[in-house]
Amino acid sequence: MELTKKRIVIASPFLIIGINFGIAHLFGYFIGKWAFIPIILIEWCLFIFFILRFTEIEARKKWLKKSKGPMGWNILAICIGLLPLPLFFMHYNTLNSWSVWIPWILLALINPWLEEFYWRGLLLDYTRNWSKWTAIIFTSVLFALNHAVFGVNSELNSGITVIISTCILGLVWGFVYKKTESLKWIIFAHFLVDFLNLSAASFLDLYEKGTW
Repeated sequence: MELTKKRIVIASPFLIIGINFGIAHLFGYFIGKWAFIPIILIEWCLFIFFILRFTEIEARKKWLKKSKGPMGWNILAICIGLLPLPLFFMHYNTLNSWSVWIPWILLALINPWLEEFYWRGLLLDYTRNWSKWTAIIFTSVLFALNHAVFGVNSELNSGITVIISTCILGLVWGFVYKKTESLKWIIFAHFLVDFLNLSAASFLDLYEKGTW
C-alpha cells in the first residue's frame, strides 16, 4: 500500500503538467491570455487533492515548524525571492485595472502555500529515501516544466529563460528545505517572487519581454 502511494505521488507531477498543458491549449483557444486563470484554479485543486490525500495533518504541521540550522539558509531563500524587485519598480504601473491587480494579489497570497506544500513538502518527503540531490533535481526540473505551461499563451513566459530561472528557484528552495526541514521562510520567499514579478501582468504580456 505504501509503495503504491509513493508511486502515485511521484507520478503526480506528470499528470498535473499534462492536465495544465491541455487546459492552456483548450482555454487559450477561447479566452487567449486569460487562460492563466483556469490553469491556476484547476492546478490548485489538484495540489490540494494530492496534499490532503497523501499526507497526514502532522506532516503538514511539520512543514511550518521552526526551521533548523543557521538562519543563513532562510536568508538565502529570501534573497532569491527578492530577485524580481527591479521588475516590480519598472512595471508596477501595469496594475492599473482591478482585473489585473485582484488576480495578482490573490495569486501571491494563495499560490506560495499550495506550490511549496506540493513541490517541496509532499514530493521531497516522498523521495526522502533518494539521494538528496537526485530528489531536489527531480522536483525542481518538474517544477520548472510545469511553469512552462504559461508560455503557451504568453510571450513573456515562453522560452528557455523562464524554465531555467524557475528551475534555479526550485533547486535553491529544495536545498534550503533539506537543510532547515521547514517551509515557513520558503513560502515567504515564494510569496515575494509571485508578488514582485507582477504575475498577472506578465501572464497578460503587459510589459516588454526584453526586461526579463
